[in-house]
Amino acid sequence: MISRRFRLAAFAAVLGAGSALADSTPDYGLPPTQAAAAQSIDAERIRAHVRFLAHDLLEGRGTGTRGGDIAAQYIATQFALLGLKPAGDDGSFMQKVRFIGSHTESGTTLSFVPNGGEAIPLKLFEDFVAGNQTPSERADIDAPIIFVGYGIEAPEYQWDDYKGVDVKGKVALIIVNEPPSKDAKFFNGDALTYYGRWIYKYEQAARKGAAGVLLIHRDDLASYPWQVVRSSWTNEQVTLADDPRPKLKEAGWIQLEVARLLFSVAGKGLDQMIDLAGTRDFKAFELPVRLQAHMESKVRRFESNNVVAMLPGVDKNAKQAVLYSAHYDHLGIAPEVPGTAESDRIYNGAVDNATGCGVLLELAHAYATMKERPPHPVLFASVTAEEKGLLGSKYLGEHPPLPTSHIALNLNYDSIAPLGTPEGVEVVGAERLSFYSEVEKTAKTFKLTIEPDATPTAGHYYRSDHFSMARVGVPAFSIGSGSKYAGHNREWGLEQGKDYVSNRYHRPSDEYRPEMDFTADADLARFGFALGWHALTEKEAIAWLPGDEFEAARLKSEKQP
Repeated sequence: MISRRFRLAAFAAVLGAGSALADSTPDYGLPPTQAAAAQSIDAERIRAHVRFLAHDLLEGRGTGTRGGDIAAQYIATQFALLGLKPAGDDGSFMQKVRFIGSHTESGTTLSFVPNGGEAIPLKLFEDFVAGNQTPSERADIDAPIIFVGYGIEAPEYQWDDYKGVDVKGKVALIIVNEPPSKDAKFFNGDALTYYGRWIYKYEQAARKGAAGVLLIHRDDLASYPWQVVRSSWTNEQVTLADDPRPKLKEAGWIQLEVARLLFSVAGKGLDQMIDLAGTRDFKAFELPVRLQAHMESKVRRFESNNVVAMLPGVDKNAKQAVLYSAHYDHLGIAPEVPGTAESDRIYNGAVDNATGCGVLLELAHAYATMKERPPHPVLFASVTAEEKGLLGSKYLGEHPPLPTSHIALNLNYDSIAPLGTPEGVEVVGAERLSFYSEVEKTAKTFKLTIEPDATPTAGHYYRSDHFSMARVGVPAFSIGSGSKYAGHNREWGLEQGKDYVSNRYHRPSDEYRPEMDFTADADLARFGFALGWHALTEKEAIAWLPGDEFEAARLKSEKQP
């Protein structure tokens, strides 16, 4: 029998240990209630969400597929279990988005036809990828090819690659990325702007009346290898069904060596042409080569859903909401390859972006179970069709659950590497906001070093869903993994990132593995929780810095009733 004296001593020791634990529990720079809510964020719950969303049964969560719909229903169910208010259509968590899908069929052909020479046929997926943006099953092009450099028209930089040429009904040959620059006032220096994104180049060429586009791929300029392009384009290409903008009959990419062949047929050197295109001496010109293209596509009209929930704030007239977002879609199942099992063709998307969804659901859990309601609404949106060109978030930005002027901040999560305890964080774009001093202060509280964009030429700010909100004026950025983790140097983290891009990004090998360590996901969720709470309680409205490209959209939204 244990003596009463021993039991009292043991009890006192436990109390003392508990007190020590309480003293050592971080407050994250938050009031006690909010600090406790942040502390409740659980890495293992995030793991459970990722394990389910990345399971083979969800078949890669393709947009408008059964697996994608299951993912949306799963997320909606989690929101419902937390007691959040539906913020979608007709009192539901679902915001319906209408799409047109076009899958390029094997009968699609492209050939270069030199003036007075024989046609040079190209191999689908090996030499080129292409899709038909128009809602037609067949399209034919026989048109001249015009080299328009980087395909950019940017008045603020006194740059116009289309000056002096008419591409209407023709095919625009365009370099991916943008003119090289070290000057922060010229195409933002090393950091890629939206002008460098392939989406912009297609949009601009279509506005100019082009029938087709050939983008020249180069690993360093695109920031990913040809395999990523091929993986993305073997799947269905998707557009918003109600998008009135002009479309291309042929929107494609060609391998670097194919571009080299094309220029050699025209008596030009590829490397010299790329160098020239980065200078003000460049003038677009027509090549003595035509493109003959026959596009065969399987076209379907379908619907997919953004999943949107709200935790109402105390103030019913509040105009300072915070929006957390993460996309749930991925690439689905790759086309059948002889001798390859279906399970080996599933793009599970564990890191991209089941991790972001797990973080989003944990943030929802932390806010919903907090002992006091926030002063302003907190929105949670898991969006569709990110992999198809940020289309779900584009629709959300144009059809928000609250007026965009009432949303103080959007914090987005996309591909949070489950690599252990983070000591660094990326918040690319946060420096464009008046809120940045709070971001720096909060990072210091979390003992996180704000790291510069490891690959600024990749244009990450324009490649994730926060960009869709920024375009309509909402202050927005993504919270991303840095390269420094406890127990490792920064080089180790950079190598992990390179390995992911080379071997798993947009590949079936992006799968859930039991050895994944979701500590980083939980820590960055807590960091985002703290930032969100500070935004909810800011006394001054969060704004874009004067002169920022999104400032005008914000000012316009604030004038709306």
